[in-house]
Amino acid sequence: MAQFCLFLLFIYLVSVPCVLSRSLSSSSHPHTQIFDVAASIEKTVQVLTPATQNFQQEAIKNTHFNSSSISVSIYPRSALVKPRHKDYAALTLSRLERDSARVSSLTKKLQLALNNFNHSDLKPVETMVQPEDLQIPITSGVSQGSGEYFTRLGLGQPVKEYYMVLDTGSDITWVQCEPCSDCYQQSDPIFSPSSSSTYSRLSCDAAQCSALEVSACANSQSCLYQVSYGDGSFTVGEFATETVSFGKSGSFSEVAIGCGHDNEGLFVGAAGLIALGGGSLSLPTQIKASSFSYCFVDRDSASSSTLDFNSARPSDSVIAPLLRNSRRSTFFYVGLTGISVGGQMLSIPASVFQVDGSGSGGIIVDSGTAVTRLKSTAYNTLRDSFVKYTQHLPSAGQFALFDTCYDLSSMTRASVPTLAFHFSGGKTLPLHPKNYLIPVDSSGKFCLAFAPTDGSLSIIGNIQQQGTRVSYDLANNLVGFSPDKC
Repeated sequence: MAQFCLFLLFIYLVSVPCVLSRSLSSSSHPHTQIFDVAASIEKTVQVLTPATQNFQQEAIKNTHFNSSSISVSIYPRSALVKPRHKDYAALTLSRLERDSARVSSLTKKLQLALNNFNHSDLKPVETMVQPEDLQIPITSGVSQGSGEYFTRLGLGQPVKEYYMVLDTGSDITWVQCEPCSDCYQQSDPIFSPSSSSTYSRLSCDAAQCSALEVSACANSQSCLYQVSYGDGSFTVGEFATETVSFGKSGSFSEVAIGCGHDNEGLFVGAAGLIALGGGSLSLPTQIKASSFSYCFVDRDSASSSTLDFNSARPSDSVIAPLLRNSRRSTFFYVGLTGISVGGQMLSIPASVFQVDGSGSGGIIVDSGTAVTRLKSTAYNTLRDSFVKYTQHLPSAGQFALFDTCYDLSSMTRASVPTLAFHFSGGKTLPLHPKNYLIPVDSSGKFCLAFAPTDGSLSIIGNIQQQGTRVSYDLANNLVGFSPDKC
């Protein structure tokens, strides 16, 4: 009996440290969440063979209007333009190429503004009739808005509807117009100004013409606009006012838009671009919207969400300061203070995300950029922390601009560390795994969807925004993030 008791005591003494060890070990593990690998892979297959849907009718059905708010449908690019790539890896490379050009575009815009660039230097000294005489080497047309998300917008009287790219990084709304000197392929018939009773050319001395970064006169009377891109793409034509409609229920008259007769770029599918930036010529500013919001569905999905104007933000929104840069009014900066991985705040100084006295730095929320860009030092810290917490996942090297990838082909679900953005006022926005670990092929290769930038500007991209309603409260300078509100 004494020997048996000694044996039990021995077992107890051995087992207690083990239990304590497991307890301590589990408490030191990072916060994790489950990532549905199989569902993500399945979408990569479906996006290359999308089901046929009547998006025109759905867009009309899902448009709402009342005395104070407007809501129109948003669709991912894949729902409108069927990808023609041989596989998902090729589609991903195409997307990333557009995305890199987009980031270069935004960086150049800001850099020119910081260098006290005077746009009047690019205006013709003499009256010019030929649009090609207008030149401004500032942005990249490969991805002005990246072309990843579209909405349906009505133009003219009688109203005709067109698919347009959404872009918070632009201030000039434009559409391809007849007669066409050079137009790319679009899903809808090209807009004909002569068929609209409300189309009106703007004169050269109109306030809207003076607000353009680059303008000229045709026959000393009509205002010409041009938005040019660093890769040689552009849109150029008349600057005019037109009636803009949201579905068949609400409209705004005399909105200044570009009527592009000569357009080149990779906007295939869209008729033009809706400018949602913060400048005086953007659509929200012209229609005097006090707020607008959008929710982007997964870009590999065939579903839709909405773009809303003047609607109340969801009550559960994570609120952050909406900041402006006096050197570049277009961009929407946000008061980001830090990032956490696995529940642990990263050692990144808050100053990394702040605009300095010269207008450099800061982080913007952008609808057109896909992959979030962070200053190299901040990105390296995030990546190293993520790698530390994912040592149980098989590494898969690099892919294009992604340097941290994993082979999840043998898994249907995976445990991954949490990742969250932290804003001024102690507000936290936790991200879903699909917002930071994305498939780059259909074979199970996933990559961390962040990338470094050597520029001063950091960008929160639309991959990190997918599934979250982003609300811009223009009246109170606030931005809200509400997950799962598509």
